[in-house]
Amino acid sequence: MPRFDSPPLLRGLLDHRRGGQFLVTVDGLCSARQRYVDESGIVCTELAAADGGAVELTDLFTLREGATLAEYARAGRGELLRWARVRHGPVVLRVALQPYGGAQMSPRGNGWQVKCPQAGDLSLQLLASHPLDWPRDRIKLQAGEQFWVLLRWDSPMYRPDVVDPQRLLSDTAAAWHGWSASIDYTGPQQAMVRRSALTLKLLDHFEDGAIIAAPTSSLPEVIGGVRNWDYRYTWIRDAAFSGFALRRIGLHAEADSFLGWVLDAADSTRTPRVLYDLDGVLPPHERTDPDLCGYRRSAPVRWGNAAIEQTQHDAYGEILDCAYQWAARGGPVDDHLWRRLHRLAEAAYRLWQVPDHGIWEIRAPGRPFTYSVAMCQVALDRACRLSRRLKLPADADRWARQAAELTEQILQYAWDDRLQSLTEQLAPGGGLDASVLALPLRRVLPADHPRMAATCTAIARHLGAGDGLLYRYLPERSPDGLPDREGAFVLCSFWLADNLLGQGRIDEAAALYDNLCARANHVGLLAEQIDPSTGSFLGNFPQALSHVGLISTGVALARAARGGQPELSTTAWHQRQTI
Repeated sequence: MPRFDSPPLLRGLLDHRRGGQFLVTVDGLCSARQRYVDESGIVCTELAAADGGAVELTDLFTLREGATLAEYARAGRGELLRWARVRHGPVVLRVALQPYGGAQMSPRGNGWQVKCPQAGDLSLQLLASHPLDWPRDRIKLQAGEQFWVLLRWDSPMYRPDVVDPQRLLSDTAAAWHGWSASIDYTGPQQAMVRRSALTLKLLDHFEDGAIIAAPTSSLPEVIGGVRNWDYRYTWIRDAAFSGFALRRIGLHAEADSFLGWVLDAADSTRTPRVLYDLDGVLPPHERTDPDLCGYRRSAPVRWGNAAIEQTQHDAYGEILDCAYQWAARGGPVDDHLWRRLHRLAEAAYRLWQVPDHGIWEIRAPGRPFTYSVAMCQVALDRACRLSRRLKLPADADRWARQAAELTEQILQYAWDDRLQSLTEQLAPGGGLDASVLALPLRRVLPADHPRMAATCTAIARHLGAGDGLLYRYLPERSPDGLPDREGAFVLCSFWLADNLLGQGRIDEAAALYDNLCARANHVGLLAEQIDPSTGSFLGNFPQALSHVGLISTGVALARAARGGQPELSTTAWHQRQTI
């Protein structure tokens, strides 16, 4: 608190004993069920005690009356409300607030003032419906009685102590329902697609358009391993994918706001960097935390991300593609915006041959990654189309020639006759890499191009982890500078389904899609990776890219079900040559 990228108040997920807790539960807890309340970010947990007592606990970050989540006004009130209602009693509620590193708690008005030195010297206000003896207490309630506790961090010293939980719940639900009413999707797994859209919105920093990769840090990609990263920032690539997915279901405001945010961020660093904090500046350098043992003892715990020091060329294509989509909906491209886009296209023209660290951010020397070259092709292609269609000043023919040349470079130099596949790099000896499956999505190659179709087959065979799951790559063939393997990467399986669909293999794509959707947890959330041997989640959670895949593949399947041409096929390709 107060933001995704702030020092955390509670770190119990990364160290159950020392990380702190904010607990509301029943004595003698024997079972629990959990759900989201309708189409919202409000969570309801039903807690049952062994003696028959039952409590319904509702958790919500409160939103202002009349808040419109599609607009980047200040919608959040800076409060977490936890509201318990006893359905069957009596029950004994256990309540505790123990921030990481301890807190200084002192009475103030009808509540408590809480100072948390380990959370950036955060100052909080704690209010409750019943007198409590902090940091932990027990209260006895009868059937029909209620208890609430509210944690406030937004200017807590200047806010009234009067709390109406029903009003806060109603205002927050209304804001969520108003936003979700704009979701435009009818197709397979409709409830899952809508929940994925809500999940991406929950990862959206309402105030300025930044969309984070995940709200957690250091959840391991293999239990007991060192592949533990801080994802509480905005990656240009991940957020661009998120904006694209939201556009496909009628939610354009988030993508439009991200375009403005990312252009400002790129200007602030002169050239696009891999990731930024929510203000559009570089986050802290990566450091390890010696005080936390890690999730299931998977150390180290990391804060910050060393990818800020890497070179990745795909950002040029991500931003130009966002601008292309903006213009396709009639968004104006004025002289100021065009100068910025022109600069990015020229950078892609100059730098595509320079090795980089790639989409997977390897911690080893750079290579001429296929995906990076492909995204430079995207940058040049989109800039050329914008220039020609909108009559914007540029040497569009030069960009078009270079874009065509990059496609040929990929087909010639990334191809491996022995593997019968495009590989990770434009050089001999590269391993298989599932990122190549994204080339049809980015309009670099059609899914039914002979070499793309062969690549799809090879990746499914050699990177397959069973039951439709895929590894991104095999570290023994594609060194990444780290020990251990990782889990299967969820987004890659959605990309595989997209390719199958583009090849006309609709039934196979639909079956794989249903399989992947069935792997979501009890409230419809997906992690970054899955352990193929157990089916359990790995990596940070929930992961934006996984939900991007679920939305985008659902839209493509819905189109195919309506009799439309598979959108990644050669035929559909030629139908999409105009803005």
